[in-house]
Amino acid sequence: MDLTILEDLGLTQAEIKVYLTLLELGTSTAGNVLEKSKVQSSVMHRALNSLTEKGLINYILEGKRRIYQATQPENFHNFIEEKKRRFDLILPELKKKQTFAKRKDKATVFRGKRGINEVYNIMINTGGKEYNTFGGGTEVTFDVMGKHWWENLHLKRIEKKINSRQVFDETIRSFGIKLNKGKLTKIKFLPSEFNQLTETVIVGNKVALVVFTENPYAFLIEDKVVADGYRKHFEVLWKLAKK
Repeated sequence: MDLTILEDLGLTQAEIKVYLTLLELGTSTAGNVLEKSKVQSSVMHRALNSLTEKGLINYILEGKRRIYQATQPENFHNFIEEKKRRFDLILPELKKKQTFAKRKDKATVFRGKRGINEVYNIMINTGGKEYNTFGGGTEVTFDVMGKHWWENLHLKRIEKKINSRQVFDETIRSFGIKLNKGKLTKIKFLPSEFNQLTETVIVGNKVALVVFTENPYAFLIEDKVVADGYRKHFEVLWKLAKK
């Protein structure tokens, strides 16, 4: 189980251990949670209180004892929606502050897997009419971000009704064929020699140059002239690629 997903939602490692322990125990006293989770007593009690405040666990009183129980995992959806609702309250102010900037950088560097995730989210939310990519290969698809991450990315793209044309290489033909069965998706292939550790993504006036090394990073460029230049390069590759 990829527990980093729960960390991304804002849970601490102690909260994750306590929540999972309660899922396994069903109902439990704090003492049993302490014994099974192996979390320090004071840390565990803070985790129980914070998880209760977040609506992820609840308790009943039996005399003076609290009997804890994890809520249904689906309740995380309510937790996420509440975080989104609270963020939306300050979003207008954040956008307002952004307009105060004297100069907008046209190139930004993103680092790490979270940075890569942010870049691709920007690309599919940029409002462009078509999502074009070229490059990448086996290491990109599976070793760095993971197969399911890529599948989910394109599910989100399709939900936003963004057409795509992409050029893969033969090392990931099977994965490309699977994606090609989705809506709004067209994929062609170049020989395996085209396999590389970088992917170029062009959407609207933005270009993302993503480098999938052990410590991945990406350059995000917002410039119409640059985007149009990369788009011309993509069109040449698209004509050369085969179905």
